[in-house]
Amino acid sequence: MEEFQPDEEQSTLSRPAEDKDISLARTFGGRSLLREILETALLTAILFLILNTTTARFQVRGSSMEPTLHNEQYLVISKVTYWVHPPERGDIIVFQPPNNPDEDYIKRVVGLPGEQVEIRDGAIWVDGDFLEETYITNSTPYSGAWSLGEKEFFVLGDNRGNSSDSHSWGLLPQKNIIGKAWLCYWPPEDWGIVTHHNFSKSAEQ
Repeated sequence: MEEFQPDEEQSTLSRPAEDKDISLARTFGGRSLLREILETALLTAILFLILNTTTARFQVRGSSMEPTLHNEQYLVISKVTYWVHPPERGDIIVFQPPNNPDEDYIKRVVGLPGEQVEIRDGAIWVDGDFLEETYITNSTPYSGAWSLGEKEFFVLGDNRGNSSDSHSWGLLPQKNIIGKAWLCYWPPEDWGIVTHHNFSKSAEQ
């Protein structure tokens, strides 16, 4: 009786298909796929860390910054801005007030370190010079005088009749500042870059 001889040609032709299946299994089910997942997870973690180091999210609560900012707006705060230079007059900043460090407030910088700030006759005077504020709609309904030390700032809400700020709790240390308001992302109709008043340009005009 003749012994059965396997078809060598047929066997030879079937091996490449088997090898291809094994190769695909190793590529998508083995080390290559695992490496891709790990690299994606690492990149996501790095991006998340960078975003949380350089920015913060803030919700406006109340009407103290009307008419510039409104209740229930959501903002992105830039932390990195003040790594380069200190806050400037007219900047809208987020900070922790010294009398309530567990809360985050948002106000506008009015007085800078080393200056004399006086409020009288419904207006603000800095080192004896009148400060023209085009961003407010009502006069300042209180008076007082403050001498700012090194790394101290005088901040006020744009809605002067309804704001807890430097006129009531004092000067703001620079170390309490979180960052500068940068972008409003909610609600959609208010989306856009937050506008800050540039007093240096106002003085040049």
